[in-house]
Amino acid sequence: VQFTPDLLPSDLVGSQVYDPKEHTFTAEKGPVFANLLLADEINRAPAKVQSALLESMQEKQVTLGKETYRLPHPFLVLATQNPIEQEGTYTLPEAQVDRFMFKLKVGYPSMEEEHQIMRRMARSTPKTNVEPVIDLNDILETRGLLDKVFIDEKVERYILRIVDATRNPSAYGVDISRYLRFGASPRATIYLSLAARGLAMLNQREFAVPQDIKDVAGDVLRHRMALSYRAEAEGLTSDDLIEKILNTVPIMEE
Repeated sequence: VQFTPDLLPSDLVGSQVYDPKEHTFTAEKGPVFANLLLADEINRAPAKVQSALLESMQEKQVTLGKETYRLPHPFLVLATQNPIEQEGTYTLPEAQVDRFMFKLKVGYPSMEEEHQIMRRMARSTPKTNVEPVIDLNDILETRGLLDKVFIDEKVERYILRIVDATRNPSAYGVDISRYLRFGASPRATIYLSLAARGLAMLNQREFAVPQDIKDVAGDVLRHRMALSYRAEAEGLTSDDLIEKILNTVPIMEE
């Protein structure tokens, strides 16, 4: 879905359509009823559209009128975002941002990657052949394997300390309090555990280790920490603060 300033909530989730012959309303489901919703340039749409996504992302359902409809399982929202300083963009609500598991930084492609883009797209008929690499059943089966990845309580405690350090940095000797307005929510704790176990599984391990936490911490935390004006004035980013936390918070409890 291409998000634009004139996009309406009904364009995304659907609406109820009145049938004058039957004198009834029928539900016309929107594009959100899919396994994967790609929200292109999500921060170009106004707040009402963003609010319409909240129920879908958290409850995996949509309410149209008095009826509630479950979304397909699994349901995933993948979004792209323009830099906020660009004209015609809106700041996403913090409640919505927190519902995204990761925020990935996508920079410019390498020269070789850009060469491939040029060879595919610089033609009258761009080569955009896409072939499936996995089916829905395989995805569901793989997700089920995640629960079998072991994470020790000591590693869980390490996750808790990292997240708590974003809220109470001085308690861990991290000198960043003046740069933070508020820290990460409890969703950060949940997603750090899930992401660490997912990374362990990708590395063909049946257990998560502290290094897994460090490897995913940036992607899980960077959009959950609100920086102060002082941090912005000094040119600091959330990644800078996360690095200080990871370098200071001990892996083992003292």
